[in-house]
Amino acid sequence: MAVFDRGNIRRLAAALLTGASVCAYVATASSAFADDGVIVGDAQDQSKLLLTANELTYNRDAQEVIATGGVRLKYSGYRMVAQRIEYNQGTGRVVARGNIELIEPSGNRIYADELDVTDNFSQGFVNALRVETTDNTRIAGESAERVNEDVMILNNGVYTACLPCAERPDKPPLWQVKAERVIQDGKSQTVRLEKARFELFGKPIAYLPFITVPDNRVKRKSGFLFPQMSITDKLGFGIGVPYYQVLGDSADLTVTPTFYTAQGLLLHGELRNRFEMGTHTLTFAGIDQRDPERFDPGTSDALNDRRGMVASRGDFKINPRWSFGWDVMVQSDNNFARTYDLKGYKSETQTNKLYLSGLGDRNSFDANAYYFNVQDKDDFELEERRQAIVHPAVDYRYFLPDPVYGGELSLTTNLTSLTRRNQDAYALGTSNRFPGLEGTYTRLTTEAEWKRTYTFDSGLQLTPLGALRGDIFSTDMATQGLTYGSSIADDAAFRGMATLGLEARYPILFTAQNSSHVIEPIAQVFVRPDEQFAGRLPNEDSQAFVFDATNLFERDKFTGFDRVEGGTRANLGFRYNGTFDNGYGIRAIAGQSFHLAGENSFASPDLVNAGADSGLESDRSDYVTMAAIDAPIGLSFSNSLRLDKDNFEINRMENSVHYTDNRFTGKVSYTQVKAQPNYGYDRDRDIIQTSGKIRLDDNWALFGAINYDLNNKFSSERRIGVLYQDECTIFTVSYSDEGNLSTVREAANDWSINARLAFRTLGDISVGSAAEDWDKADIGWQPNNY
Repeated sequence: MAVFDRGNIRRLAAALLTGASVCAYVATASSAFADDGVIVGDAQDQSKLLLTANELTYNRDAQEVIATGGVRLKYSGYRMVAQRIEYNQGTGRVVARGNIELIEPSGNRIYADELDVTDNFSQGFVNALRVETTDNTRIAGESAERVNEDVMILNNGVYTACLPCAERPDKPPLWQVKAERVIQDGKSQTVRLEKARFELFGKPIAYLPFITVPDNRVKRKSGFLFPQMSITDKLGFGIGVPYYQVLGDSADLTVTPTFYTAQGLLLHGELRNRFEMGTHTLTFAGIDQRDPERFDPGTSDALNDRRGMVASRGDFKINPRWSFGWDVMVQSDNNFARTYDLKGYKSETQTNKLYLSGLGDRNSFDANAYYFNVQDKDDFELEERRQAIVHPAVDYRYFLPDPVYGGELSLTTNLTSLTRRNQDAYALGTSNRFPGLEGTYTRLTTEAEWKRTYTFDSGLQLTPLGALRGDIFSTDMATQGLTYGSSIADDAAFRGMATLGLEARYPILFTAQNSSHVIEPIAQVFVRPDEQFAGRLPNEDSQAFVFDATNLFERDKFTGFDRVEGGTRANLGFRYNGTFDNGYGIRAIAGQSFHLAGENSFASPDLVNAGADSGLESDRSDYVTMAAIDAPIGLSFSNSLRLDKDNFEINRMENSVHYTDNRFTGKVSYTQVKAQPNYGYDRDRDIIQTSGKIRLDDNWALFGAINYDLNNKFSSERRIGVLYQDECTIFTVSYSDEGNLSTVREAANDWSINARLAFRTLGDISVGSAAEDWDKADIGWQPNNY
């Protein structure tokens, strides 16, 4: 809610009416003057007065200036219209009547039927006042009294941020606040509503002795915010009332005491600082649980009474190219932040990191240190102790500015050093997997790659390339349970790899009457020696491996640096792209990979059997395809397949359909993966993921999401909700529950109810994590709580 600048209006009126009297003196000695307008000074000068009226009269005897009939004026960016303006020089009274509209330089509009004030606007009376601000906030009163330069009091006022109904202007807005007195304080930039009744759909639903809101000029102001509530099975009903405190131009603090009916009082705070180079946020929370036995016995939630956390997050720009920051959290036990749904720190695995990044025109640098805080029910933190402590991981990429023998030369460097406190190992079916060994592991990798593309008149493109890579390893790791007798787990080693490659592409363009098509056959061959120490070195960053059309034409198909592809390999396939005049588009990739000579790296077992059952472990790979169709009606479809090389059975399939229009937005994906016992999955997986939103009309919508495993009859996430939104109000309520096949990794709360009721300019009332539903439901505006 914005209050108009009464000081400027005072100065405007005084200058206006004084100028009007001057006009009357200098124009003529007659008692009346009628013309299109009167100008004092240059009309192009905004500091001068421009006044137009059907009639301008100056009575010397009564010392009264009167402008009547379509009075218009412009002064210092202000514009005003009225039917009549009277100024009495003797009494110093200014009276304006009839459809008064004043437009401020900021764009705010002030309406009134009658204005009666002193010429310096220190005192006065306004009848039937209405104010409309640039953010569509409205305030009206039967009458208004000007007390002093800063304070105006409106009697029987109404406050709302809702637009009036275009078809029925007399219909009450969705919500409004009626008050006996509305006090606008220009000094504190607040609007105070006394003896207020909050009305919804024209019916009173709450009475408040008073409520104070900031006007639209206020970006930050101390005060209580609207309550936040939650309903969960282990915490009970929770209600918190945040208090926002401005600490200065660049700092503020929000403190939220929240009372849970099952566990007591939680104190949560967030201190924010903004600096010239960046921002910093300090978050803290704590509780003394009064009923920990409500949680599952033996869990970290049940075994800890006094619980708390402290977190720090910083993000700073050194210069346009360099930035650094951190995001760290320390808590009393490993599940506190997740159980109490602390914003920004409630994920199943909280990644603590320290980073430094640089980006230039031809180079990039990233240095990261990680600590993975696993939030689960295990009070002994066994899963967390199996995670790597990375100190650090450094990546550097550089492209030489000048061609080398007509081609592009690039350099890539990676340094990874990590420590793991406990070995991460498990057996699944016939597979023993070791995602991480206990101890310290360091690797330095440097690779140089040169390539050049030759384009012939026929359209054929040939790209020869060469690459040299070297890796230095230092390991001090335990080998308990390892079946690889020659594994290098407590030693140093050097590994090298040289690659010569040639790629041939022959794009073919052909057009039809209403379409154009490009088919591009692609053939690659890479000649390399065997991978050294294949399967004998730790594998930390190349564990997640999926062979599909997206990496068919990659020189090294492993995802990280710990494994390197060796042996001679050829890749054959094609790309297709078609566009149609009716707006349809089709894209496709298909092909196969062949191991020609040497040792097949994907058939070499390692600590996690990366490459096993991937479709690349034999000399002739599975077939991989990808196709996508985009329709102008808002529909898109994509399909990715890996077909068995012998019988064309589906080994892996991913389908996705997305549709959006003015009423409906939805996405459905289906993933089918055959059992990969050597890779750690001993059963088939068929997973459906779907989410969508249906608009019932311009304001109401339904939204929901579900992830479901067809084979295990298990839903990992379910969410459903309803949403209402207009220009001044948002209401959403949803129900969600999450599951996990691991009993240890399950959340403490099995289900939750989330809701939020937001009134623009007033604030919002929330229950649970409703803000996440707003993001998923694509909400437009967000309420501004001070």
